[in-house]
Amino acid sequence: MKPCLASLTVLLVGAILCGCSTPDSRIKDHQAAFAALSPEDQGRIRGGKIDVGYTPEMVLMALGDPDRKYTRTTAKGTAEVWAYRDKGPRLAIGVGVGGGSGHVGGGVGVATGGGDQRDDKVRVIFDNGRVSAIERSGR
Repeated sequence: MKPCLASLTVLLVGAILCGCSTPDSRIKDHQAAFAALSPEDQGRIRGGKIDVGYTPEMVLMALGDPDRKYTRTTAKGTAEVWAYRDKGPRLAIGVGVGGGSGHVGGGVGVATGGGDQRDDKVRVIFDNGRVSAIERSGR
């Protein structure tokens, strides 16, 4: 039974790691567009960085798919916003013990959190198909 559990754990970890997207794997998916970029832009994208003026394809290569997309309307018009969450570990563990009338009970809870806009690490704002602003959280 233990060898089976160890094998299952190795397979699960391998599947998780293979599913992770990196700039290099995303560049392979957009090789022709990447090759047409300047050496400076290629270096930024390889480093997972973006800049004002980048196209959505360039942002996808550098940062991957956003966690959510929405539109923002201002006096200047409508802009598309791509939001990337802080994917750092968020784990909470709670332990409780109670008793009464000769009985004792206890419980343990584990929760993961995150997912609302307060967890956005980066917001990329597009106007007319180009990055017009980059907002980074101070966390």
